[in-house]
Amino acid sequence: MQTVIVTGGAQGIGRVTTQYLLTHGYRVAIWENDAEALEEFSETMKSSNSKALVLNCDISSETAVKNAVKSTLERFGQINHLINNAAIQVEKPLDRFSLDDWNKVIGTNLTGTFLCSKYTAPYLIEQQGSIVNLCSTRAFQSEPETFAYSASKGGVFALTHSLAVSLGPDVRVNCISPGWIDVAALKKKGKARNEPLRPEDHAQHPAGRVGQADDIARMILFLINDSNSFITGQNFTVDGGISRKMIYI
Repeated sequence: MQTVIVTGGAQGIGRVTTQYLLTHGYRVAIWENDAEALEEFSETMKSSNSKALVLNCDISSETAVKNAVKSTLERFGQINHLINNAAIQVEKPLDRFSLDDWNKVIGTNLTGTFLCSKYTAPYLIEQQGSIVNLCSTRAFQSEPETFAYSASKGGVFALTHSLAVSLGPDVRVNCISPGWIDVAALKKKGKARNEPLRPEDHAQHPAGRVGQADDIARMILFLINDSNSFITGQNFTVDGGISRKMIYI
């Protein structure tokens, strides 16, 4: 049975991905840094306890990542795939966007992806495994005041093809760039909310709807499948086609 690490696996896309992996026969190590989300998700994982390991891990910390790798190996004995999903965002006007804000976002989204890849790489090589990084359409287009987030995801895109070339042929490395994915109800209880989407929200997508976390989870399952061993160094945009749509106002 293969083992998959999912960072930020207790909320949003990470949570749904974890559930998909468990139902498709994988063992999953969930690395999560949000204490509230961690506690809530641990409760839901009790029934899958033999196949799930929930760890408190701040991926921006080298020591924390090393410890999480050790704990994962102690529990499951191997690491086959790494899903670098954890990310944070700070939105402020440029004149109020501090260096601490910048370092916090870059530290989690980009440095965290690097650290997790670095310290799992020897074990992924052993298993001829794969890495899937969660990039974003924000790496290629922006909304206002997303400086560090957009920059971090641009870095994740470049890091992906660099890792693919460096770790190949033993480890495949790809990234996914989600567009608008509705995860409002998939957050921890303190932040979860049901926000009904408008018809115009769906209609602006060529696919006819806003994305769901399941759309990304299914792409992750596809990319880690050993049968798809000729796919590496690639970015897959999963956004319902909206980034290809010319908009005139």
